[in-house]
Amino acid sequence: MDDDVRIEPAGVADAGQILTLQRAAYVTEAQLHGDPFLPPLVESLDQVCKMIAGSLVLKAMIGTRLAGSVRARINDRTCLVGRLAVAPDLQGRGIGRALMEAMEAEAIGRADACVLFTGHLSEANLRLYRRLGYGETHRERVADHLMLVHMRKTLGRV
Repeated sequence: MDDDVRIEPAGVADAGQILTLQRAAYVTEAQLHGDPFLPPLVESLDQVCKMIAGSLVLKAMIGTRLAGSVRARINDRTCLVGRLAVAPDLQGRGIGRALMEAMEAEAIGRADACVLFTGHLSEANLRLYRRLGYGETHRERVADHLMLVHMRKTLGRV
């Protein structure tokens, strides 16, 4: 990962940038799965603001530029990770990995495991999650064209 990338907590003031980044990052997923209505693409600014206020959200910054983000909620000792997004022109530089590792570090001691899901055709995402130690738990068909791959990683103790 670039040395000039900083991972830090996001706030409600970051909502507009996070929404823009999320939409840019998920266009490829929408094309891959043939679905322009994936939740990250249709989420409203108000929904993103509420999510940031009630969740753990991390952002990756390069100077003043938002390079990536990830969100999570901890529920019953499980960290529910979602919406990992990296700016399309910055993908492949380790930013997604750094965000995930920082999120896991935040969850240790508060959760016993992290869970997430991604589309079955999202090979780059699946490779990243497997490299980070996530194992597939099950698949869920949510539409004729889309199956979600659910994954889980047990977290170590503090």
